[in-house]
Amino acid sequence: MSDGQTTALLVFAAVYLGMALGRVPGLAIDRTGIALLGAIVLHLAGVVDGPRVLAAIDFPTLVVLFGLMILSAQYAACDFYAWCSARIAAARLSPRALLALTVATSGILSAVLANDVVVFAMTPMLCRGLLARGLDPRPFVIALAAAANAGSAATAIGNPQNILIAQSGNLDFFHFLAICGPPAAMALVAVYLVIAWLERRSLGRAVIAPPPSELPAVDRSGLVKAAVATLLLLALFASPLPQVEGVLAVAGGLLVSRRLATRRMLGMVDWHLLLLFAALFTVTDAFAATGLASRLLATLFEAGLLFDRLRLLVPLSLLGSNTIGNVPLVVLLLDLAGGLSADVLLALALLTTLAGNLLLTGSLANIIAVERAAQEGVAIGFLAHARLGVPITLASMAFAALWLAAFGLVAP
Repeated sequence: MSDGQTTALLVFAAVYLGMALGRVPGLAIDRTGIALLGAIVLHLAGVVDGPRVLAAIDFPTLVVLFGLMILSAQYAACDFYAWCSARIAAARLSPRALLALTVATSGILSAVLANDVVVFAMTPMLCRGLLARGLDPRPFVIALAAAANAGSAATAIGNPQNILIAQSGNLDFFHFLAICGPPAAMALVAVYLVIAWLERRSLGRAVIAPPPSELPAVDRSGLVKAAVATLLLLALFASPLPQVEGVLAVAGGLLVSRRLATRRMLGMVDWHLLLLFAALFTVTDAFAATGLASRLLATLFEAGLLFDRLRLLVPLSLLGSNTIGNVPLVVLLLDLAGGLSADVLLALALLTTLAGNLLLTGSLANIIAVERAAQEGVAIGFLAHARLGVPITLASMAFAALWLAAFGLVAP
């Protein structure tokens, strides 16, 4: 093994260990910083040069993700998310009905818009409204995040890993929805049923009538612009037209505004996530070039452990999504196990997304929800989340696996 191959292997191992830990002990560096440092080390060591880095990065995926972030930013800037969460909290409904409304709203919005943005924008207002009514916000916050993950599994644009998978496999938007939509809907049902049962005492208490208060003002003209842009994107994904150029055109149109400054719109783009993707593309490409990955895959194939089997995909999704994270896991698998069929790619998108509900660290949406709730004085611990997240995930993934196997999409 050459020095370059050894360096690539060590950097790869260090980066994905950092993905699992989430940080470097003693340092204030997160997953994005870890991946970026790995790419920097590879470049400084001469393992990859500038052209190699550019060749490794999947720019069409990053462009589509950027465009969808601009669309979500348009909704956020219009205070649409704040209005939704305030409307839920102020509704004259029983706690169980409020829970159902929270799950449905979060799931539907996350199927079309970025799930992380939905959770980020809705959590604070939801907590404030529920506290004012004398309700414990914790089950609702967990439901908000779990439903965002479950709902985002339905479409090719619901979350970053789905976007990456759909772009790499050139998957049809409505075929994706037809396959992943039903198990995603059942996962939303699981979110509601599990939380409604395990939190039946707190949800069964008498509550204070919602105080009369004005809902956040929504910029209606901006909201209409966002809705039109959403319809254009859906029409684009359903047509044979080039998606990357179309997404860029829609994003450019949203940036042209008399009210919303470009700086404000771009400030709501998750640049850290885009940089994480770019760095991981570089690190995994360098590792793949060593040939070790291909030999490892050949060994797995000889042992009958194939990525197109549910008996490997299900535990791999659960383990990988809750250690290194679903985005790094998908980047790794797509780079190392190329040539996966469209059905296997759909299964990978569905299972890695649903697996993110297992533990608090399983998805970024979970972490965002807990951190935003903490700012409102609502503390949600690891075990409190696991108490609800584990049964939600096991139930939703069991149905998803049965669905995929029953229709012959993926072999058991």
